Amino acid sequence: MSGFADRLIRWQKRHGRHDLPWQRTQDPYPVWLSEIMLQQTQVATVVPYYERFLGRFPTVAALAAAPVEQVMELWSGLGYYARARNLHACAREVMATHGGEFPRAPAALAELPGIGRSTANAIAAFCFGARMPILDGNVKRVLCRCLGIEGSPGTAALESRLWRHAEELLPSCDLPAYIQGQMDLGATVCTRARPRCEICPLAGTCIAHRENRVAELPTPRPRKTLPEREATLLVLRHGDRVLFERRPPAGIWGGLLSLPELPQGMEPVAHGAAHLGVCIATVSPAPTFSHVFTHFRLHIRPLVCAAEPLAQAGEPRWQWLDEEQWARAALPAPIRRILGLEAFR
Repeated sequence: MSGFADRLIRWQKRHGRHDLPWQRTQDPYPVWLSEIMLQQTQVATVVPYYERFLGRFPTVAALAAAPVEQVMELWSGLGYYARARNLHACAREVMATHGGEFPRAPAALAELPGIGRSTANAIAAFCFGARMPILDGNVKRVLCRCLGIEGSPGTAALESRLWRHAEELLPSCDLPAYIQGQMDLGATVCTRARPRCEICPLAGTCIAHRENRVAELPTPRPRKTLPEREATLLVLRHGDRVLFERRPPAGIWGGLLSLPELPQGMEPVAHGAAHLGVCIATVSPAPTFSHVFTHFRLHIRPLVCAAEPLAQAGEPRWQWLDEEQWARAALPAPIRRILGLEAFR
């Protein structure tokens, strides 16, 4: 692997990405924000969210002072909502424990909510000049292919081996270009599907390329059968308003607004009167659809109901919102899909 870092740095300077908004600063706040948003999310999706977040919360102090509901609203549609909750918790921890300044040491950064070892190292490298490796999904793929590394994804043995190689390959200079080059190469050339080996600067020494094993590495995760679950959600309409429920902080869609779920075996009219404070006049089924979570597949059956409030909702978790309000609310993607159904209109 002689020359690995040099070739990668030269390639990054000539062909890498240089116009991403978080590359214009060494301020750890926007760099941290981008690193969290980029976890399991593509750059094209992240950029508008990143810009909106900085527009609303220009500093870590502004983010920490905001109600978590506002943070969730701005995050709505980006997915993996635990990231947003951790983002808010991390901002408050930085203000409370570190006087509003992100710690410079990678180990201290990694102790903050939602920041793992690789993210901590990236922040320290880009903002504070620390000579530390990163190991996100793109880097793992590049290393596994270039070094011909096999192994079960996610195992401690494989992670330890990859971290060791990541540290050994670190250059003595131009570290930000090297770290960015690893991410750029994995995102644009050494991609999971249809990698462009013909233009890769590392193709000459890549074991997977030489042995025609690019499609085999990294070792694919074993396919698993996802458990199937079902849920019936009530779209309770009163004029131009719909009743929403604030989900508990933890769990699926934690902290977001959702539609009330009909317990199994209950009738909508009886449940509405007994538990939701509404009188349901009509019930119309909308098309059933599926939404895949990490650990299960959920089959969602929406019921569109004409409803009359019996009394003012006594709990703050219940909210009647009109379309203008729910358009900017923190709603999971499946709930937005239901609200956009022709049957609902």
